[in-house]
Amino acid sequence: MSRRDRIPRPERPNNPFPAYRHVGFQFGFNMFPEIPRPFDATYQCFSVAMLPGNERQDVERGGKIIMPPSALEKLTRLNINYPMLFKLTNKKSKRETHSGVLEFVADEGKIYLPLWMMHNMNLDEGDLVQIESVSLPVGTFSRFQPLSSDFLDITNPTAVLENCLRSFACLTKGDIIAVQYNQKVYELLVLETKPGDAISIIECDMNVEFAAPVGYQEPEVPKKRDEEMVLDPSDLMPEPSGFVAFKGAGNRLDGKKRKDSSSADQGASKPVYVRGIPDYDYQIGTLRFIRQTAKPKNNENPENDEFKPFSGTGFSLRART
Repeated sequence: MSRRDRIPRPERPNNPFPAYRHVGFQFGFNMFPEIPRPFDATYQCFSVAMLPGNERQDVERGGKIIMPPSALEKLTRLNINYPMLFKLTNKKSKRETHSGVLEFVADEGKIYLPLWMMHNMNLDEGDLVQIESVSLPVGTFSRFQPLSSDFLDITNPTAVLENCLRSFACLTKGDIIAVQYNQKVYELLVLETKPGDAISIIECDMNVEFAAPVGYQEPEVPKKRDEEMVLDPSDLMPEPSGFVAFKGAGNRLDGKKRKDSSSADQGASKPVYVRGIPDYDYQIGTLRFIRQTAKPKNNENPENDEFKPFSGTGFSLRART
């Protein structure tokens, strides 16, 4: 018996690739991602002016808040969706708004908000505010109403608003945001947002409209006088020439004037205007300029208002003796 015959052969396993079966079993646990859990915490809120260190105008001009470092650690463990958006709630006044986060450098137990956001939520320094993580739809439309007519003095308000909204992460219907331009603050009311009452405006194409400012009145444009309505077309017609029937005036036997004599005379002498009939008495080569002449104020003596050349009095430089 040879040495080869004495050594028992191992049985061949049913699976020719046992290693691959083991690897696939290990990967099966990583096929299901961890379900994100909501973030919910309560902090003391303060305005950006109370933030220790240098003045942070970038926070005041936008719609983002500053949170403590412990919030970032907790958010990382919860595996929340990005971008990080939060709903802020004041339980006393039941006011809500939404914002993004700028930095995690606040003191523990505190958050710092823009001043306009604290005014919207009726918050004072040191009040408690509840913060929850939310997921908002991407905005497609928003409508704003300036609270002062001074906003109309801006040459291109749409460009100014677009530049300001770059510092915002989301918008909430009913909020009054602050827009700073040329060292002046303009307040805008968010009248409408689509597709929801709270939207995300990070990397989106959004249509913007403006409503009339509060207390704005359209300027009264003076109406132009319509010459066709003021003037009688029969006044512009040339005077009748030649024989005119019934041109004379009637008299009473008792010498008194008739009450309708003035209107009857005017109606008889005034030609009748018929639209579309040309002037058959027109002479080739002649131009006639018809101008509207102002009626004299004193109807009793209209001849006194006529222009008379050289009607003034002369004076001599030499004194007469």
